[in-house]
Amino acid sequence: MACNSCSTGKDGQPKGCKNNGTCGTDSCNKLTVFDWLANMSLPNGEEPFDWVEVRFKNGRKHYYKNTEKLTLSIGDIVATQAQFGHDVGMVTLTGELVRIQMKRKKVFESNDETLKIYRKATQKDIDIWSEYRDKEEPMKVKARQFAIDINLQMKISDIEFQGDGSKATFYYTAEDRVDFRELIKMYAREFKTRIEMKQVGFRQEASRLGGIGSCGRELCCS
Repeated sequence: MACNSCSTGKDGQPKGCKNNGTCGTDSCNKLTVFDWLANMSLPNGEEPFDWVEVRFKNGRKHYYKNTEKLTLSIGDIVATQAQFGHDVGMVTLTGELVRIQMKRKKVFESNDETLKIYRKATQKDIDIWSEYRDKEEPMKVKARQFAIDINLQMKISDIEFQGDGSKATFYYTAEDRVDFRELIKMYAREFKTRIEMKQVGFRQEASRLGGIGSCGRELCCS
């Protein structure tokens, strides 16, 4: 399986996202950006850029405003705002490089849906986060069986709990449109949490989960 978004096209240009060798979906082992400005001081009177990049399970990233002026470093675990409740993730980039990444990915500072960093994660936050992460794999087995029981042509490829456990996102692949309304009801009854279904392509699935290709090497898109 080859990734059409990697630099395998003509003259080293990607066939897919046209990002000139930089994967537009944070795949191709590009989980982090090297912070080459880390040892540089800001000019006198200049405030550091108040947005940070936070990474969640399987490379999912989002950008948050540091409204509380917290002192954050790469690797810090933080509690972030979510639509309901809060999520927990790891800071992967701070400072001016975040501005560059946001511009590249067309994330605007003036966006009405701006989310913020609540705090550095407490031990209680981390314990709850870890508890729900441990539930994801056995839940995935049950979720797949439910889909089989009602003859839905889909595959649950991954489950991701929000950091506070108030929501579970079910990632699935399917070749055709799927009516999963009954399935959501079954999941809500069984797992007793808010359910979100998110369809991903087969290449995105490989990107999230990883794998070994027929060549014996890691999949290009993972």
